[in-house]
Amino acid sequence: MSELTVLEAITAAMADSLEADSSVVVLGEDVGVSGGIFRATQGLQQQFGPQRVIDTPLDEKGIVAHAVGMALYGLRPIVEVQFSGFIHDAFEQIMFCASKYRWMTGGEYSCPMVLRAPSYGGIKGGFWHSQSPEAYFTHGGGIKVLTPTTPDDCYRSLLAAVADPDPVLVIEPVPLYRSLRGEVERDGKALEPGTSRTVRAGRDVTVLTWGPQVLRSVEAAEALAADGIDVEVLDLRSLVPLDVDAIVASVQRTGRVLIVHEAARTGGFGAELATLVQEKAFGYLHAPIERVTGHDVPYNFSTGDEYYRPDVLRITAGIKRLTEFEF
Repeated sequence: MSELTVLEAITAAMADSLEADSSVVVLGEDVGVSGGIFRATQGLQQQFGPQRVIDTPLDEKGIVAHAVGMALYGLRPIVEVQFSGFIHDAFEQIMFCASKYRWMTGGEYSCPMVLRAPSYGGIKGGFWHSQSPEAYFTHGGGIKVLTPTTPDDCYRSLLAAVADPDPVLVIEPVPLYRSLRGEVERDGKALEPGTSRTVRAGRDVTVLTWGPQVLRSVEAAEALAADGIDVEVLDLRSLVPLDVDAIVASVQRTGRVLIVHEAARTGGFGAELATLVQEKAFGYLHAPIERVTGHDVPYNFSTGDEYYRPDVLRITAGIKRLTEFEF
């Protein structure tokens, strides 16, 4: 058992995958010699060689297109997209090629590849470098979407993505890369996609969240405990597949739901969660479902990241509105 940062856990997962399976390769801009813009792949090319840790030209669409070809010919590529804001250049290759081969060939071919997407705000990177792209990829089908937060979850989610026979997008929490540490046992055990984690048990309100907002939601819950408000925080960890049973069970216990995410409000995955709760647990609700989200505008250098991202005060206010609501 070692105490690792989120970034170190991600590096460990790639190293363990490269060590365990000779078909695994890593590719992306600067992932080899320099170890990637965040140094997530630092040392891997020196350990496994340039044939397995491959520097590419600056061309996201081309990188993913090459990875699709590699996967179809028996390799298991791990693509680093550097910043999720640039993943849109590769959208066609991800959503119309990688995610569809199993379906267009009647299951004869699959496309086992991993897309690592450093995401979210909090690094003062402006709209190019501070995005939450999960909703785009949950809509089209054929690709799993994992959203780990802790070092251990990041390690095991990446192992799960590498082992998966189909494409997997792993949305990584950039603002926590070096600030969050936790114990990780490098035992090679993968996280089961579609399993959430109850971070904090409670009886009054359920908070559904993922990514860096898990930590802020827990902070809000702890602050409200002094007022006698008992908040349950569910870290979804995986949006496709989704742990529907855990969500419904939590709502049945608390009767109130707050959804917290960094992506913009309109069309965000929170809208899907709200609909799910309405369909599966409407009879248990004591108040309308609330959302605390990013704003319906891009990140902006002049206003700053903290204007955009949900903070503890906004989350706390959302929980209080739920507990004070009366029909």
